Amino acid sequence: MIKQRKISKGAVFGLLGVVALLGLIILLENLSGMLPSVPAFLLPTSQLFVVLKKTAVYGLVAVSMNLLNGFTGLFSLGQAGFMLLGAYTYAILTVPMASKDQVYYLFGGSAVRFSLPDLFGGMDTVPGLLLGTILGILLAGCVASVAAWLIGLPVLRLKSDYLAIATLGFAEIIRAIFQWQKLGSITNGANMLKNFPIFSNFNIKNADGQVILRLSTFVPFLVASVCILLIVMLINSSYGRAFKAIREDEIAAEAMGVNLFKHKQMSFCISSFFTGIAGALFAMYATNAQAKPFTSAMTYEILLIVVIGGIGSVSGSCIATFLYVACSEWWLRFLDDSTPFGSQAEVPLLRPGFRMVVFSVVIMVVVLFFRKGIMGNKELPDLFKKNAKKEVGK
Repeated sequence: MIKQRKISKGAVFGLLGVVALLGLIILLENLSGMLPSVPAFLLPTSQLFVVLKKTAVYGLVAVSMNLLNGFTGLFSLGQAGFMLLGAYTYAILTVPMASKDQVYYLFGGSAVRFSLPDLFGGMDTVPGLLLGTILGILLAGCVASVAAWLIGLPVLRLKSDYLAIATLGFAEIIRAIFQWQKLGSITNGANMLKNFPIFSNFNIKNADGQVILRLSTFVPFLVASVCILLIVMLINSSYGRAFKAIREDEIAAEAMGVNLFKHKQMSFCISSFFTGIAGALFAMYATNAQAKPFTSAMTYEILLIVVIGGIGSVSGSCIATFLYVACSEWWLRFLDDSTPFGSQAEVPLLRPGFRMVVFSVVIMVVVLFFRKGIMGNKELPDLFKKNAKKEVGK
């Protein structure tokens, strides 16, 4: 009973934290409309909200990868491929019928003769936008999960580096297939898909077309938060304990009655499902779907975030995602300007691209001095427990 109370108490605090975060996001995004003047970084077009949107997308991928690499012990490098599947599935199914001829003009129109938002009244209606987008995101995850199941049949019998190489090869093959011109009537070949629902479509406008409530940052955070909460619930379930047993010792886990292949396949498919959803969110963030960004470099970025946050820590993955994206996209951007802070004197070292040099050095320092990452295998509640014990000791 005591253990159950602790778990339920932790779940309540977790939910309250998520609700508070979502409320803060709405407040920050709409602060410029509430006050006569706000700092430049709080304007809706500022880099802060770009960073927050990308943080929500990458955070979900990082936690999904951590479920597989950190909690199950399977070293997979196919995340970019599953994100690509999710992005294209969402885009193909949600491009409005009125825009298909324009988007697929090189191929004489689309072979997919329906649009999910149009099935519910169109993208300009609330049911069409909400139901079409939600269904498109879920189907994006399902397609990625089915692909993971098919790929997992042969590759999950491999171990360690061999599994990583096989999944990395899959991601590159998928990227090449989706750029194949013969599939152009479906994927639009090497060209981008666009005009589907994106985050800004969820901003609420009045009759004059003016935005009265901004939700373009709230939406990705809401979707990512729900998905991460589901992953946390899975980790804390009996299936999650089986995943951890496989990570620690496969022979001992099998001796305890854990079906190794079944649980590996389950972890692989679930991780891919949420990665596919993140791919759909990435397409909404980028406002287009194209195979070009989904390279192995994207997978390495996610892996680096997982390592920095701590392998086996959901909290660490979320914190590391924000720090990684903020440093690479925002905080160090002044290093690309030879005359930073508006000064007239030029700084010799500062030039376009120098930001990534400094960022790489920072990453090296973090990895060298924080071998287990920021959080190790701990979660945020564990830190509060330690502080509570110290207070009791005093």
